[in-house]
Amino acid sequence: MPAEPLYTRVPEAELVWRPLDAVTLVYHRRSGQTHIVMEPVPELMAAMGEEPIDAAGLAARLAEQYELVRQDAAALVGARLEELAALGLVERVRGRA
Repeated sequence: MPAEPLYTRVPEAELVWRPLDAVTLVYHRRSGQTHIVMEPVPELMAAMGEEPIDAAGLAARLAEQYELVRQDAAALVGARLEELAALGLVERVRGRA
């Protein structure tokens, strides 16, 4: 069975965060694009930390902070990570050897 993909957030210096009511604007300096995001994106990005993490690990970390109990949390987090990767806000990295 293939290893789950690992993700890392782009360096914080590349992002400018501006909360605005129910949404957050994220300016990505490298791409020059501004993204409009909502919960849980800021929370996911904050919980990622500095080291690469997979969806299950991030879901477990979020569960500790936000009392998540959903059985499919890892799948939902994985889907959000893929969306963030498509936007360039997180990057897929090589899995564990």
